[in-house]
Amino acid sequence: MKRTRLLAFLAVFALVVAACSPSTEEGTETTAGSGEGTTTTAASPGTTQAPTGAEAGSGGELLILQWQAPSVANGLLSSGTKDFLASSLVLEPLLEVAPDGTLVATGLAEEVPTIENGGVAEDFSSITYKLKPDVLWSDGTPFTADDVLFTWEYCSDELTGCAADLSKIESVDVIDDLTVRFNFTEPQSYPYGAGFVSYGSPVVQRAQFQDCVGEQASSCTEQNFQPIGTGPYMVTELKPEDTVTYAMNPNYRGIADGKPFFGTVTIKGGGDAESSARSVLEIGEADYGWNLQVAPEILLPMEAAGNGTIVTSFTANTEHIELNQTDPKGDPPSEFPSQHPVLYQNGEFAKALSLAIDRDALVAVGYGPTGTPTCTFWPVGDQATDANDWCLTRDVDQANQILDDLGYMDTDGDGVREAPGFGPLVFDYVTSTNAVRQSNQDIIKSNWEEIGVVANMSNQDASLFFDGTSASDFSIWKFFTDMEMFTNGATLPDAAGYLHGFNTSEITSAALGWPANNNIVRFSDPEYDQISDEALTLSPTDPMYTDLVKQMQEIIVNKGAIIPLIHRGNVSAISNTIQGYGDPNGWDSEYWNIEDWSRSG
Repeated sequence: MKRTRLLAFLAVFALVVAACSPSTEEGTETTAGSGEGTTTTAASPGTTQAPTGAEAGSGGELLILQWQAPSVANGLLSSGTKDFLASSLVLEPLLEVAPDGTLVATGLAEEVPTIENGGVAEDFSSITYKLKPDVLWSDGTPFTADDVLFTWEYCSDELTGCAADLSKIESVDVIDDLTVRFNFTEPQSYPYGAGFVSYGSPVVQRAQFQDCVGEQASSCTEQNFQPIGTGPYMVTELKPEDTVTYAMNPNYRGIADGKPFFGTVTIKGGGDAESSARSVLEIGEADYGWNLQVAPEILLPMEAAGNGTIVTSFTANTEHIELNQTDPKGDPPSEFPSQHPVLYQNGEFAKALSLAIDRDALVAVGYGPTGTPTCTFWPVGDQATDANDWCLTRDVDQANQILDDLGYMDTDGDGVREAPGFGPLVFDYVTSTNAVRQSNQDIIKSNWEEIGVVANMSNQDASLFFDGTSASDFSIWKFFTDMEMFTNGATLPDAAGYLHGFNTSEITSAALGWPANNNIVRFSDPEYDQISDEALTLSPTDPMYTDLVKQMQEIIVNKGAIIPLIHRGNVSAISNTIQGYGDPNGWDSEYWNIEDWSRSG
């Protein structure tokens, strides 16, 4: 599941990165990557392209395991990463994001628009894309700028239910068949965040979807299950929550170069992360296994069998604890502007809790090489702050001293401190049902008992905890407990846009239908609002941009809104027979370059 819309920033170069929609868990658990670069836990699979002289489609079947099976192949109507991935083999955006976080013109655009090449207006009021010539849809008809215009029209109708947010685009001008301009509702310092970048925002064909706009969208089963696309493959059959089969697109633009190598692809669902890992790494019966949140003591021995490699990409995904800034026992519960009697902007208390946590132990039992301890919420390259790196060294004595100084004492000798006017420091702490998370809860519970704080640990089924409709009171957006733990991250690397999610304007509430906004923790601070608003107006090339991004990270930690725990990698497994995979991509579809994959031997 996903939900957290990010905002903007600039790119005056092709080295820029993209904006966002943070992903929240079990969707977030599948989206990772970092400005520190992508890594693998063993030698990377080969990076050669399709064998020289190989005929497109001559490579037989590629078998991909997605234990969370796709339910639709139209990425615009997808509900999560599993569906975006299924769509990405067929439907393409204008630009893609490479594993290192740079924008690349490997999609439908001829080049990355910049101010220098005239593609981005100097006042950031518009962006103009030049499209690749001679691109055909899989039915053999030409792809043109009119299809881009239609896709915007399709998603502009709220009743269509597009997952892609194209609301920053006020109008679309078709200059000619291969040129399209997006005019923004207001200047966008990061114009790429307006849409049509990365696999969650692809282009669909007007001819196929023109009768599927608005209320008709969800009833267009054939179109949503078998969209006509420009990508290397086309869907031959989709069994929701089970299997998707694909055949090579005979009109794909790479055919003359022998791409794609594989004639068919099967995405098979079912099972679980551990069985998917075993099929690729230990048994060798599948080529790729996605989203493998499996304890390291189970996963690493599988890799030792020699059939496959664990690949891990790091982006901005951070496992963290949110400290409810509102009162979960209020009437109504957790409604802004109520204030939590202990946690509200209590930075010193949050620091004590953070210092008591053994992050190395959390990583050891739950992540191994697929996670690293972190003290910030944007652990990406030089935009990450090290101001709070004190959290990397566990210090129970200092934590206890902080609590003493706050006047939180154990007056009755029962081992639990009390806060004046609140009583015993006992808090309800919830996360999703997941063996790794429960092992981490156990460690944190024990750590906090050493400083006289009690956490009533509980867990909820992920389908309820990450339910985007918030039908359940256990939804992370409702946040009816004191604390909750999950992973959040940006789907595209726009730090300013992502961190703007803690702005007061982003506070979610019952009146907004809960998931409508990103500020789940209900953090509100005038200084933060001013800084986050200013950051949205700056180019990432402006030295002040990075400074403001760091300040935002420091404020939300120092004022007690969140406790960062682990910089999480996105973990998958790939057969050692697969060539051309390159580096794992956490910023875009993991299959973003599937047309380059081939098989050795």
